[in-house]
Amino acid sequence: MSTAALAEPGLQRLVGFGRLLRRRGLPVGTGRILTFCRAVAALDRIDRNSVYWAGRVAMVARKEDLAAYDAAFAEWFPSQSRDVMAMISGQAMGRPPELEVVLDQGIAEESWEPAEGAEDGEGIVGVLASGAEVLRNKSFDELTETERIAADHVIRALAVHLPTRHSRRYRRSPYGRRFDQRRTLRASLRTQGEPFRRAWRDRRRRVRPLVLILDVSGSMSAYSRALMQFGFAAMRAGRRVEVFCFGTRLTRVTRALARSEPDDALREVAAAVVDWNGGTRIGASLKELLDRWSQHASMRGAVVVLCSDGLERGEPALLAAQVARLSRLSHRLIWVNPLKGSPRYEPLARGMAAALPHVDVFLAGHNLESLESLCEVLEGAR
Repeated sequence: MSTAALAEPGLQRLVGFGRLLRRRGLPVGTGRILTFCRAVAALDRIDRNSVYWAGRVAMVARKEDLAAYDAAFAEWFPSQSRDVMAMISGQAMGRPPELEVVLDQGIAEESWEPAEGAEDGEGIVGVLASGAEVLRNKSFDELTETERIAADHVIRALAVHLPTRHSRRYRRSPYGRRFDQRRTLRASLRTQGEPFRRAWRDRRRRVRPLVLILDVSGSMSAYSRALMQFGFAAMRAGRRVEVFCFGTRLTRVTRALARSEPDDALREVAAAVVDWNGGTRIGASLKELLDRWSQHASMRGAVVVLCSDGLERGEPALLAAQVARLSRLSHRLIWVNPLKGSPRYEPLARGMAAALPHVDVFLAGHNLESLESLCEVLEGAR
């Protein structure tokens, strides 16, 4: 197992830089900050230039964010920052305690607690302890109460990117696929009619609606809390998000999750959902959703994420018909099933077997890693 040690104040300095980028609008989530700290820990020599490139590779994914990254780096790590670099590498006088940053897997389990005084979604320093990978891969139904609180902070900090689509309108683009004749001719007037500079256009991109349908029945009790935290994180991503809960009946919780404080939002959800930890009627709940909301703008062409174990107590034929109807209405239908995280799982339950032919993507949803995979699928759902 390959490991490297960073001084704890230096580690906090690296994490603070990631938080600064997030405050300035860059899509820097927990995973990218963790990758940045691992990259710095793996450096043979820690200097300002090496830390710059480690952060740029780990935390900048878009070309338009480079200027903001450079400005933040210059502010956080000034050019005369030898003391800061010494603090990160642990070479300053009175070497502080070290915190081990794991570069590979195969680690022993350790306790994890969010950093004291951390802001919402920023209990990241604790994630960098050597038990982070264990927490990330551990199933939600096996977490202790302390680990569950820690996982809630990490889920709320996930960078959920809403799916996009091409609109009919065009915009200027240096890499567009359509030749812009009008702008090219106008520009040629400055060069005596010679079109030296050609202009191009490309279609604009618009955000697709995202619809989350979360199962809060008794069989999902070990996972519903984490999925609700994911719903809260999705609401932070944009306005075109709708969240519904169901057990034996359907409840819209979009307004409740729109609260700024996660604890207040979850309390309001708990008060609104009267069938929490009750029975499961997936087919009937989907029928109610489609009958009431199928004509709504947030449903047509949306990416729909249905989170359920598929243990239907109603008629499988009704479930199959409603899932097929939902699949035709939506752009993509993603089914997240926590039971799929088991290596021995097979979709043999009557409800799951009936619905699966109409599902575009079938994912697990039993741990933090699977929710990160869901974020990647959403970002690529175009």
